[in-house]
Amino acid sequence: MNANAPMSLHKLVINNRVDDVMTYLAEQVEVDSRDQNGCTALMIAVQQNNLTLAKVLIEHGADVNARDVNQLTPYLCAGANGFHALLSLTLANGADVTSVNRFGGTPLLPSSEKGFLRTVLVSLDAGIPVNHANKLGWSALLEAVILGDGGYLYADVIEGLLDAGADIDLQDRDGLSALDHANALGQQSIVALMTQREQVKQGYSAALRLVKQHIRQFDYQAALAVLTTNRDGFTNPVDYFYYCGYVLTELARFDEAITAYREGLALSDNKAQFYLYIANSYRLAKQTQQALVEFDYGIAVQPESPFVRYHKSNYLRELGMHEDAVDAMTLLLAQQPHRYDYSFHQANSLRSLGRHDEAIAAIENAIKHDARNGLYYQHKAKSLEIMGLLEQAIAVINQAIEACDDVDELVDIKNTLSNK
Repeated sequence: MNANAPMSLHKLVINNRVDDVMTYLAEQVEVDSRDQNGCTALMIAVQQNNLTLAKVLIEHGADVNARDVNQLTPYLCAGANGFHALLSLTLANGADVTSVNRFGGTPLLPSSEKGFLRTVLVSLDAGIPVNHANKLGWSALLEAVILGDGGYLYADVIEGLLDAGADIDLQDRDGLSALDHANALGQQSIVALMTQREQVKQGYSAALRLVKQHIRQFDYQAALAVLTTNRDGFTNPVDYFYYCGYVLTELARFDEAITAYREGLALSDNKAQFYLYIANSYRLAKQTQQALVEFDYGIAVQPESPFVRYHKSNYLRELGMHEDAVDAMTLLLAQQPHRYDYSFHQANSLRSLGRHDEAIAAIENAIKHDARNGLYYQHKAKSLEIMGLLEQAIAVINQAIEACDDVDELVDIKNTLSNK
């Protein structure tokens, strides 16, 4: 049995067979055995948002910092997917809060990018640095502005980041700050939040202020009680229905949350954001097809905007639907060909599909628009290495060493490739 235990353990986790997993672990099976992707059983449990099995595995010694072949750990994966309960579990069991993914990101960055407010707040409370920038040159605040829409959810994410000391003047690789981007994107409410935060907060009604306070304390029942008893305390009914939907989602009352969001949708001038909120509720309820339908509704009401389409692409990658994710990125790049982040995401999906020539072409577009960023050269070199073109991979790294700002990691990669 022990010879087959590593794969059997993974399969049992995939199939959510809790009792059988516990039986296996009682027989002293290696809890951190790896599958072909370098994933431990705990990583599989996290990917499936399976809190019960994650607890069982951690109780038997599973390592929350064990990296897979993509340098992702259960801790980092939980944060990137907005699985706040799993993130809290890993933090309570030895997560390395200084660790980053292969793109240089902490859990705070992807959670800010994707609007996972509760995960953002958990990350901040854990002491994850608020102004850390990833290899694309973006901090959590830059992510939330550039990839957000300035609506209800992202305003609350940004408010949380600002309260934790996020720097509005920190510049990205193009020399632009979060404040610059907010102005350029027409996110005037976000500009006001950045430059006149206390005045903005003073403008909140007493009921809204109390709801926000309870949300910040993760006391969603108390927030719901305020909403239930103080509807008249909200001068704007769209505000009211948004916060009802958000709080009910956090309470896992998804049907009621969706009903509230649909009430807000009917009244809102910005319908795309409410379709996103509804899609996210279906995602958390594990109703995949309905979530995808709602994303498409959001795209349809605002087809010229990249906002909902981009976040649908994130969900497609999460589901492993890389063909569709590539198509989404193609449409986004047709609108904004200079977006090196889009090219990078497209290249990642193409590599996952084994379409390495196309992945190289995609990453070359990123290099074209950010020629001093070693991350993109590393990606190209890795694709060449996978294709067995080792000399070409080394040549790409040599090119990067000449062109890029920070070369220490590139030199290490060159040495590793040269020794193969």
